[in-house]
Amino acid sequence: MPRIPEETVEQVLAATDIVDLIGSYFPLKRAGSDFSALCPFHNEKTPSFRVNPGRQTFKCFGCGEGGSAVGFVMKYENLPFQDALRKLAQRANITIEEEAYDPQVDKARRTRARLIELHKGAAEFMHRLLMSDPRAQHARDYLKSRGYGSEMAKRWLVGWMPESPGDFLSWAKEAGFSGRELIGSGLANLKQEGNSRSGLYLRFRDRLMFPIRNDYGDVIAFSGRQLREDPRSGKYINSPETSLFKKSRVFFGLDAARRSMAREHLAILCEGQLDVIACHEAGFNHTVAALGTAFTAEHARLLKRYTNTVVICFDSDAAGHKAAERAFRELATAGLEVKVAGLPQGEDPDSLLKGQGNEAFAELITGARDFFDYMIAHAETSGTLSQPTGRAELGHHLAELAAVISDKVSKDTIINHLSVRLGIGTGEFREAVVEAERRPHRNYDRDRPSESGPARPTPADRSVLLLCQYALQSPEVLDWLCEQTETLLDALEGRPGAALLRGILARQPAVGDAAKLNAFLARLPEADQAALLPALEQPVPEDPLGAAAETLGFMSQQMLQRDMDAKLTALSRADLPPDELLQLQQEILDLQNLLKNSPGRFRS
Repeated sequence: MPRIPEETVEQVLAATDIVDLIGSYFPLKRAGSDFSALCPFHNEKTPSFRVNPGRQTFKCFGCGEGGSAVGFVMKYENLPFQDALRKLAQRANITIEEEAYDPQVDKARRTRARLIELHKGAAEFMHRLLMSDPRAQHARDYLKSRGYGSEMAKRWLVGWMPESPGDFLSWAKEAGFSGRELIGSGLANLKQEGNSRSGLYLRFRDRLMFPIRNDYGDVIAFSGRQLREDPRSGKYINSPETSLFKKSRVFFGLDAARRSMAREHLAILCEGQLDVIACHEAGFNHTVAALGTAFTAEHARLLKRYTNTVVICFDSDAAGHKAAERAFRELATAGLEVKVAGLPQGEDPDSLLKGQGNEAFAELITGARDFFDYMIAHAETSGTLSQPTGRAELGHHLAELAAVISDKVSKDTIINHLSVRLGIGTGEFREAVVEAERRPHRNYDRDRPSESGPARPTPADRSVLLLCQYALQSPEVLDWLCEQTETLLDALEGRPGAALLRGILARQPAVGDAAKLNAFLARLPEADQAALLPALEQPVPEDPLGAAAETLGFMSQQMLQRDMDAKLTALSRADLPPDELLQLQQEILDLQNLLKNSPGRFRS
């Protein structure tokens, strides 16, 4: 009998908000962090039917009925499982492709269970090393220097991966895990691609290890923090994407935060794992962070399950400002209210909590500005509003951002508010927002072949195309670029063709397998194929990793130079207060030092 793949069931349930679903059948009322109603499955006068948005479940405390979204539809409409799931899939615009029973599918499910077991065992093994192994003293010292002791390490199952791979590989062998399973987990890989006899190397060495969990608390990946400076590797590296771990759908700390987010009606969004841990340890249990990737629509939809308001708490530097803006676009599109907590210069949540205490951080969160007020304040600080051209440019930029807001009432309120703040006529500003709404994010007509010939290539910056070429020619470059998340996000900002490289890094095609690589390319829009195929015809460099590092270094230098030019322009203002002048001079000095040292920053 045909069956629906487990992955499809998960996809349908992930796309279904149980509150919206049940609310489409009968009214629900907010009851604390839950929603309540009279139970549809038995007669009652006092509501005992509860819907929990955090767990995505319903429960009647009168008759005992309960379950997930698909269980509700099965019971309410008297449908079998597959018909109920099809109904939900249709509601979410998901196509269900059924499969015949296949022993291989069951084998894949058992493999998944084994990988979860492997991650759990590995986390416990590394935690034991951190807590008691003499060789991990420097790791314990690092935690102590950050203000943490053994209790935090126990609560978060923090561990230590030794420098020597023998300890971990011996543990895995004794625990009965195979080399194939270690590779499937992302903890290890073959020393030589495609050569099963070449032996294994470990992705993490001498790192403080933070387990990454799914919504239900299963360990599915790791984030490793560098303990000894090594220019060949990033300060933080995460597990690669596996059958268990998809970065665009995972938050660090969500399993511990989701109930608090629903209760507080608020999510705090930070940048790093230690920031999340610091917040939770201080009692701000509704804090999460994305994992080594740009904030995605999937991230926003996931937060929407638990709350309607997000406070962004990123670093106050240029990179943090850009990241906040990127997150806003996805959050506002998903219908979430977005605020920004302006951290003091040079502080992050971890340092602020330890330096100024819980009360100061609570005031920061409570006093978080509406996103657009934050953007105007940032423009005032940078001097953008002092010039008529700067005010006009800011107006167009804010109109583009306002255009992504999905709630019409909120959008109308923002338009009226911003037109007053910017000194622009409401009608004129509304026109700019409407124009931005009409402007497509991508010109799909350009992707179709014309009657006179093939599709025109997607416009792309030469440096971006070079990185695409090296990533599709070398597995080593592909892995390395996936670790350069923060640097790439900044370097790609505003460059034509950036989406081409992001797509490659998100999908991570099997570069060494011609058939799989061609299958990956065949699924791309024709314009993207037209841009990438000529690049792939170029010869592979003798040192592809070195070539990629040089290209990324050049792009980063360009980015730093742009920032430098902007700050030098701001410095030329004659009316700068003394404190702003000193801060600007220090920022310029920092950029000069970065520019001087940047040529070697990305070499392996």
